[in-house]
Amino acid sequence: MTTHAADIAARLDLAREIIREAGLLALSFFNDRDALAVETKANAQDVVSAADKASERLLRERIAAVFPDDSLLGEEYGLSEGNSGFCWVVDPVDGTSPFVFGLPSWCVSVAVIHGTDTVVGVIYAPVRDELYAASLGRGASLNGTTLRLSSYRSLADGVLGIGANHRVAPEIITGFLNALLHEGGMFIRNGSGALMLAYVAAGRLVGYYEPHMNAWDCLAGLCLISEAGGRIENFLDHGDLVRGGRVVAAAPGAWDGLVRLVGKAETSAT
Repeated sequence: MTTHAADIAARLDLAREIIREAGLLALSFFNDRDALAVETKANAQDVVSAADKASERLLRERIAAVFPDDSLLGEEYGLSEGNSGFCWVVDPVDGTSPFVFGLPSWCVSVAVIHGTDTVVGVIYAPVRDELYAASLGRGASLNGTTLRLSSYRSLADGVLGIGANHRVAPEIITGFLNALLHEGGMFIRNGSGALMLAYVAAGRLVGYYEPHMNAWDCLAGLCLISEAGGRIENFLDHGDLVRGGRVVAAAPGAWDGLVRLVGKAETSAT
């Protein structure tokens, strides 16, 4: 094992440990939602809770204690610069709206990047106690069981995950869904892009598309999909770590069809 591989393995081990701790902390808030403090951010659909803040503080403290020279970007507290070349990208609760309304579709997402590579991706869904983990070149797993995507499923015989928000023109989403439905496809949106990406890696969804997504929402999930044998656009090649970018990911057999529909929808909306 090279020094770089050992560095990645050490960060994967820490990510697996602390994400469960942060998830269980968030779950304690979830189970006592009547006392949960919630604030509005950009709009009424964009909220943050005390659980988000407490979970991110825990993640930051645990990471800084072991890797004090690593950078860290979190949804709630921004970017802390380091000099190791590694950067942790964390979402303490992805799916805050489902969380505050008592829906189970939320998770904690932790990724580690090095240059333009996401070298670690871990997602934990506390309500179902599901831990998804991957690292560069070493595959992906769900609760320790290896994930490997089939090359045979297409948009026509699977369900596609869709993400939407107020940062993009509604016509992009409606145009895409119109084209998808006309071709016999079907879609779902559960309020957590990170969790839907994990579901793609697990073969539960055939792909995922969101015109604009934040890095902390998607990097871990994209790593999982790639390591499970899926196809992804490299977010760090075209997206911005702080401002975000487009996310397209799919099982191998659905990739060409998804890319074609995305291009059609985005061209029509301009």
